[in-house]
Amino acid sequence: MSRPVKSAGYRALLAATWLGIISSALAQSSPPPLELVVLGSGGPGALGRAASCYLLLIDGTARILVDAGPGAFVRLGEAKLSLSDTDIVLLTHLHIDHAGELPGLFKARAVSAGHAIVFKVWGPTGTEARQEDVQFPATSRFLDLLFGKNAAFAYLSDFAAPLTIEAHDISAQVHQPPIPKAIFKEDGLVITAVAGHHGDAPAVIYRIDRQGKSITFSGDIDAQGLSGLSAIARGSDLLVFNSVVLDPPGSPPILYTLHTPPRAIGELARDAGVRAVLLSHISPAVEQNHSAVLQSVRRNFNGPVSFAADGSRVRP
Repeated sequence: MSRPVKSAGYRALLAATWLGIISSALAQSSPPPLELVVLGSGGPGALGRAASCYLLLIDGTARILVDAGPGAFVRLGEAKLSLSDTDIVLLTHLHIDHAGELPGLFKARAVSAGHAIVFKVWGPTGTEARQEDVQFPATSRFLDLLFGKNAAFAYLSDFAAPLTIEAHDISAQVHQPPIPKAIFKEDGLVITAVAGHHGDAPAVIYRIDRQGKSITFSGDIDAQGLSGLSAIARGSDLLVFNSVVLDPPGSPPILYTLHTPPRAIGELARDAGVRAVLLSHISPAVEQNHSAVLQSVRRNFNGPVSFAADGSRVRP
């Protein structure tokens, strides 16, 4: 008995079906254009969380560090990720809980590859122009004090591989209206920055875009920096917002001159049209009042809101 002959149309349909299945499988296995790994979700206190630090994977490759808080070195090892391809560092400001782990992470990068390394580092200008005592050097000066010719860790420049640091200072002067500026562009990867405001500490807000996906990092920010954050975060898939204080009067008054309360976080997320909010830089007060903080943010923002944890991974 002979088998029925399949028509050309049937064969074409079968081929198209298999092609669709294969394409779907490849799409699921290919890395996303942006993935966020939280290496540190805490603040300055030694309370079990590493301090602020994030690693961004671009097309599956760990390329960008945002801040470098103490404890991030250990979290990096726990995540089983290498810095062998990391070449961009974005510092929101130079408080110890955001920049204190930089030497350890740089050395981890140095020993991870035998080839020459070039770090491109951005951070805020300092307070050198002020008449009073300088509390915060410019980022370029900060890096020179750590890794320069006669610096504390000068040996690192040729310890395991030749290491070059390209430092870039970003103006931390708040302007109205704020004007975000692109500081880096490469193969569809765009990094934008704008001045933030964190009391007397010069601060910068960053946004990273790649293939239609975007993540914005508020850094530590008070009310004076919200207009810049709103401008740069508009339409972001994910807004990483530092959450330190409760709604007034739940925290000490001085902290409201440095940080943004939950209700204002929700208002900004709504007005900027962001799709999701990740609360990080978690303080003990916020840790102990999760439900109240979430309720306050969600009073004005209808999108997903979650709390960061060390080691968590987020795809916007």
